[in-house]
Amino acid sequence: MDHSAHHADASAHDHPGHVHDPGHAHHAGHVHAGGATTWSMAAKATLHCLTGCAIGEILGMVIGTALAWHNAPTMLLAIALAFFFGYSFTLYAVRKAGLGWKAAIKVALAADTVSIAVMELVDNGIIALVPGAMDAHLSDGLFWYALLGGFAVAFLITTPVNKWMIGRGKGHAVVHAYH
Repeated sequence: MDHSAHHADASAHDHPGHVHDPGHAHHAGHVHAGGATTWSMAAKATLHCLTGCAIGEILGMVIGTALAWHNAPTMLLAIALAFFFGYSFTLYAVRKAGLGWKAAIKVALAADTVSIAVMELVDNGIIALVPGAMDAHLSDGLFWYALLGGFAVAFLITTPVNKWMIGRGKGHAVVHAYH
């Protein structure tokens, strides 16, 4: 969707004592799908988040497992990499849209933090609760079933969270101003 007309004249929105910063997500709270947040919008936002999380999570689990690390450091590495890759995807998109680094980091943090946190809490909780999953090797089906099952459940739980946040101009709604 072309938002250039929407953002073309910030002075049309000037308020006394309020200066517009071109890198500031002033219109981030606007919902563009006829005023309603759809399940499709929420699912796409969650899938975006899941992609970054899955790359980081799998990489962290593979590294920790391959190096024979204990469960806690492996899980911490996987979570850190999930946040890194989750934020990186959004940073790439908003930097490509022309935002400077400082504004892009603010947008990525606002857009992804809650979504990634919920996803990581759910999928790591599932992995931790599946008997033997954390001790399974990379060649064990249990390792992969628990990991992928955790992602599926995390997607189902995080999608309504994202729908609620987007409907309130939070989360991935912040990124929509830059598409």
